[in-house]
Amino acid sequence: MAAHPLSLLLILLLGVLLPCGDSKFIAYNTSHGVVPGKLNVHLVPHSHDDVGWLKTIDQYYVGSNNSIQGACVENVLDSLVTALLSNPDRKFIYVEQAFFQRWWGDQSEIIQGLVRKFISSGQLELINGGMCMHDEATSHYIDMIDQTTLGHRFIKNEFNLTPRIGWQIDPFGHSAVQAYLLGAEVGFDSIFFARIDYQDRAKRKDEKSLEVIWQGSRTFGSSSQIFAGAFPENYEPPPGGFYYEVNDDSPIVQDNIKLFDYNVPDRVNAFVEAAIAQANITRTNHIMWTMGTDFKYQYANSWFRQMDKLIHYVNLDGRVNALYSTPSIYTDAKHAASESWPLKTDDYFPYADRINAYWTGYFTSRAGLKGYVRMMSSYYLAARQLEFFKGRNESGPTTDSLADALAIVQHHDAVTGTEKQHVSDDYAKRLSIGYKEAEEVVAASISCITGSGCGSSITKFEQCPLLNISYCPPSEIDLSQGKNLVVVVYNSLGWKREDVVRIPVLSENVVVRDSSGKEIESQILPLANAYVGIRNYYVMAHLGKIPAVTPQYWLAFSASVPPLGLSTYFISKANRKASTSMQTLFKATGSATDTIAVGPGNLKLIYSENEGKLVGYINTRSRINASMEQSYRYYTGNDGSADKKVIPQASGAYVFRPNGSYPIKSEEQGAFTVLRGPVLDEVHQRINSWISQITRVYKGKEHAEVEFTIGPIPIDDGQGKEVVADITTAMKSNKTFYTDSSGRDFIERIRDYRKDWHLEVNQPVAGNYYPLNLGIFMKDDSTELSMLVDRAVGGSSIVDGQLELMLHRRLVHDDSRGVAEALNETVCAFDKCAGLTVQGKFFLRIDPLGEGAKWRRSFGQEIYSPFLLAFTEQDGKEWTSPRVSTFSGLDPSYSLPDNVAMITLQELEDGKVLLRLAHLYEVGEDKDLSVMASVELKKLFPNKKISSAEEMSLSANQGRAEMEKKRLVWKAEGSPQGAKAARGGAVDPAGLVVELGPMEIRTFVISFL
Repeated sequence: MAAHPLSLLLILLLGVLLPCGDSKFIAYNTSHGVVPGKLNVHLVPHSHDDVGWLKTIDQYYVGSNNSIQGACVENVLDSLVTALLSNPDRKFIYVEQAFFQRWWGDQSEIIQGLVRKFISSGQLELINGGMCMHDEATSHYIDMIDQTTLGHRFIKNEFNLTPRIGWQIDPFGHSAVQAYLLGAEVGFDSIFFARIDYQDRAKRKDEKSLEVIWQGSRTFGSSSQIFAGAFPENYEPPPGGFYYEVNDDSPIVQDNIKLFDYNVPDRVNAFVEAAIAQANITRTNHIMWTMGTDFKYQYANSWFRQMDKLIHYVNLDGRVNALYSTPSIYTDAKHAASESWPLKTDDYFPYADRINAYWTGYFTSRAGLKGYVRMMSSYYLAARQLEFFKGRNESGPTTDSLADALAIVQHHDAVTGTEKQHVSDDYAKRLSIGYKEAEEVVAASISCITGSGCGSSITKFEQCPLLNISYCPPSEIDLSQGKNLVVVVYNSLGWKREDVVRIPVLSENVVVRDSSGKEIESQILPLANAYVGIRNYYVMAHLGKIPAVTPQYWLAFSASVPPLGLSTYFISKANRKASTSMQTLFKATGSATDTIAVGPGNLKLIYSENEGKLVGYINTRSRINASMEQSYRYYTGNDGSADKKVIPQASGAYVFRPNGSYPIKSEEQGAFTVLRGPVLDEVHQRINSWISQITRVYKGKEHAEVEFTIGPIPIDDGQGKEVVADITTAMKSNKTFYTDSSGRDFIERIRDYRKDWHLEVNQPVAGNYYPLNLGIFMKDDSTELSMLVDRAVGGSSIVDGQLELMLHRRLVHDDSRGVAEALNETVCAFDKCAGLTVQGKFFLRIDPLGEGAKWRRSFGQEIYSPFLLAFTEQDGKEWTSPRVSTFSGLDPSYSLPDNVAMITLQELEDGKVLLRLAHLYEVGEDKDLSVMASVELKKLFPNKKISSAEEMSLSANQGRAEMEKKRLVWKAEGSPQGAKAARGGAVDPAGLVVELGPMEIRTFVISFL
C-alpha cells in the first residue's frame, strides 16, 4: 500500500535522529547556549523542598516517616554532586537554605570543594537565598527581612555570592512588599512565581502578559520595580510528559535502536509542541521550563539523563533550541531583548486556583500559632537589642536558636497554618526552644544593665511567656513577709513610651512605686472565672502541672519607659487596698433609651443598657460622635457536596468557602459588667458558652482594645465554623477599604473588583477577603475607621460601613490541597481533649478624615513591640542606690523621630552591628509625617565611637551602591508611575546623619573603634 505522508515525514525525521548501524555509546551534546533567532527553551532543573508540610523539617531532611510522603532532601543534594560532576553543562538551582546549610555542614572538604566549583562556575545557583521560601500573606515584613538576611549572609560569607533572582514559586498569592522590598531592595533583578488567580492567568495568557514589570510601591514607583514572571500553569514541567523521577510515569527518551519502544521522534515532537504552545503566550523568543517539583531529584541522574537526551535530539532536530539554564540566564536573555513589558501595580491577592476555591482561609488558619509567631518575632527584636547592650557571648547563650526557629516558621506551609498538626507542633516546639535560650540572654542582659551583676554573679530575672493566659509565677508571690516584687519594663521602640502593665497578683493590698520611691497610680481588677479555667487547662497542657496558686486579681499600672530602655517598678504590700475597680452588672431594663458611657478619658464607648451591646463612639477631643456596633458571627464551612457541575470544594486549611453566615447572640439577654477605675475602664461580656470578650478603654488613650476568647468552637453538629468579629457604622464607604501589605504599605481594595481583569464573582465573601498583618481601614468624606490586629488574620468589608475580621476557624473537612487533614486543632489535658481556644486582641479607632495614619503607624509599632517584662524579688530595701533603675541605650536627650522605627539592632559575630531604620509612612499618607526624616547615628550609640557606617542592601549581603550599579533597568509600557521617589542621601562620615524618605528602609553595618 502507498506510504502515508506522515509516515514519510517520520522516516525522514528518523534519518536525522537515528544513528546508523549498531547501537553504541552516544556522546550527548548538551553544550548549547542561547541561539539568536530561534525559540530558546530554558530548562531549569529544580526541586521545591518545603521546610515542613506533611512531615517535619527534620523528617524531610533525613527521609524518615515515609509512610506520609517519600521525600529525603539529603538524597537530593547528595545525588546532585555526582550528577553535576558527570556533565559540566548540567545546571541546578537550590532555594531553601535551612536544608542546604544543614547538608553543607555534614560534607567533607572534598565534597565542599566540588560544590564550591559548581557554584562559582554557575552549575549550581543558590537562588532566592532565604532560609525558607517565606509566605507573603501571613509573614510580617520584619520577619521576611530577618529570614532572608540569615540566608543571604551565609551565602555571602561562605561563597562570596549574592543571589539575584527571587523564586517564590509556591506561596499562595503574592504581596506588593515582596516585589519592591524583598525583591528590588535586596538586589534581585527578577522574581518568578506560579500561583496567581485562575481568571487573571487566563487573561494574561491571551495578552502575553504573564511577565510584567512590577511596581509594588506607590511611594517608590519605578525606582524599585522588578521584572516578574508568572508561570503558565505551575512550577512543574510543561504538559506532554516530562517528569523523570524514578517512579514517574512519563515516557523516557528511549534512543537504543536495539530495544523496543524506540521513541526519539515522538519525544522530540512532544517537546517542540509544548515549547511552541508556551511561546504563543510569552513575549520574546525565550521560554522557561521548570524541570522539577516538590522533593524531586532524589536520584538526580534519572532527570539529567533524560534532559541530556532531550537537549541533544531537540537541537539535532533544529526547530527550537534547548539548553540547560537558570533563572539568571533566562532573566539576562529577557533583558537583552530590549522589550517593553506590561506594567503591574498593587499585588496578586486573593488567589483562587479554580471556581469556588479562594485560598483566603489560611489568612487565619491556626490562629494560635500565628499569635505565637508574632509574639516570638517581637521578642527576638527586643532580645537582640539587649544582647547588644550587654555584649554578645559567642559561647552562649545567644539569640541564634530563636532566629533559626523564626526563620523556618515563615515558610509558606508553616505560619500559614496549612501544615499537618504534628508539623505545626514541631514549629511551636522549635520556637519554644529558641525562646528559652533567648530568655537567658534577656535575663542576663537586664541583670548586667541594671547593675545586678554580670557574668556568674547575676540576679535572676524571670519572665512570663504564658502571661496571655494569666499565668505568671514571678508575680504571683506572697508579699506579706516584707518582700518586694521588682518589675523591669523594657521598651524596644526608639521613642519614649507610656503604656499600661497588667500582671496577675494574689492580693489587692498592694502599692506600686517607681525607682524614685514615688507611688504610681494603679488599679486592681478581678480575674474573671473564665480566665481561671483557661489558665489551669492550658498550663497543664503546656507544662504538665497545675498552677501552685490561683491569683484573684489583675494589677494594672501605668509605666513610662525611655527609648530603647528600661524602667523599674516596685510592688509591695500595702496596709490599704489599691484602687479597686468599681464593678457594675447591667442587665436588660426594658428601656430603649438607657445608655452607659465607658472610658476614663476623651474616648467614650456608648453601650445600650437594654440590648447589652456597643451602640456609639464619642471622642470629645476630635469631636467624633458616631454610631457603632460590634458583634460576632460565624460562617459554616461548605463541604462541597452540592457541587454537581464543578469540582467539589470544601472549606479547609487553605480555602475559605462559606455556606451561610449566622449571627451569634448573647445567651445572657444582654448582661454585661462594667469595671471603672483611674487607669482604665473594662466591659466584660459573655457572648455565649464559647465566646467572651473584654473591651478596654485606657486613660490617656483614644482607641478601644478588644480582648477576645474564642473556643472550643463546637462541631458536634457536624459543621465547621469560621468566627468573625464585625464593626458596623453608618459610614458610606462605597465598596472601598484598605488593607496592609505584609505589615507595610496599605493597598486600596474595592469589593467585587480587580484592577487587572473583569472579575467573575462566584464567591462574594471569600473572594473579597485579604490578608492583614497590621490592619484594615475604611473611610468616607469625613471620617476613617481603623482596626489593627495582634497577629496575621483575614479581613474584609463585605457590607458598606462595616469591617470584619476572621479570628478563629475549626473545620471538619479537608479542602483537597494536599495536607489531607481537616483543620481541627485540639488541646489535651486532664485526660481529655478539647478544641483549641484562641485568645487575642484587636484595636479600633475613628479619626477625622486624613488623621488616622498617625495612630495606625505609631500604635501599630506598639502592638508589634509590646513592653518586655522581667521580674525578680527583693527583701525590704535591698534594691540600693548604686543599681541602675532607669536606662536608655540612646543619648539621654535623644529619641527617634515619630516617623522612624529601628527594626534591627544586632551585634554580629565579628563585633560589628547590623542596624536597620525604617520610615513608617507612605508618600502623602500624613501631612506632617510623610516627610524626610533624619537620624543621628552618634546619638544612637552614645557610649561608642563609630569608625564607619557602611550602607548595605536590605539583606546586608552587599554594599548598597554596589547593588544599585548592578541592577538591571527595565522598560515598562506607558509612562513611569508617579514622581521621582524621595530617598535619603549618602551618609557623611563626619556627621553620621541618616536621612530617610517615606517608606524607606536603610540598612547599615556599623563598626566601632
